[in-house]
Amino acid sequence: MTLVSLFFYLFSGIMIASAVMVVSSRNPVHSVLFLILAFVNAAGLFLLLGAEFLAMILVVVYVGAVAVLFLFVVMMLDVDFSELRQGFLQYLPLGALIAGIFFVELALVVGTWQLAPDALAMRKAAAAVPVEAMNARALGRVLYTEYVYFFQAAGLVLLVAMIGAIVLTLRERTGVKRQDVAAQNARTKAAAMTIVSVPPGQGVTNAGVKRADAAGQDFVGQGS
Repeated sequence: MTLVSLFFYLFSGIMIASAVMVVSSRNPVHSVLFLILAFVNAAGLFLLLGAEFLAMILVVVYVGAVAVLFLFVVMMLDVDFSELRQGFLQYLPLGALIAGIFFVELALVVGTWQLAPDALAMRKAAAAVPVEAMNARALGRVLYTEYVYFFQAAGLVLLVAMIGAIVLTLRERTGVKRQDVAAQNARTKAAAMTIVSVPPGQGVTNAGVKRADAAGQDFVGQGS
């Protein structure tokens, strides 16, 4: 057994076990953590296949964004999972039927699949860049040369969509104190506090405190 085959069986075994634990774990946080582990091992399989760009995208996008987002949503939302599991048995026959159809179709695809004899020759002839180039470098050459305008247009569409989502969900709340950095930097000692002379044996009057609060100043008492 070569080293590549050893790593293949290692990554595949851990990924399959992680996928099973994602479904069978009772704790949703543990399910998300097993999902992250499955993504990382899938990225290792992509590296063995020479698709380092897909491996990088799988780790950066799915592990770094999607899975972490799922984890924060599960931890922050108070979801009653016992209530969600109610009525599971009544949908079990339908789920078993759909799973059986899926496995039959998968078996038919795997059993009848075969590689065309001239597939590799057509791939080499239709390649836009040399086959010896790295996967990420080859994709970069194609995106930033032949499809640069489409790539920039897609980025512009995503930017407009992000700005539109922020604008649509932004709500102006009343009664919320907002920070004014320029006013804070321009604040002087005279504007920040007021000194009130308190007669001996008497307490601080409420009028002085209210006057200082109305002016946005700190109240400092001073004995006569």
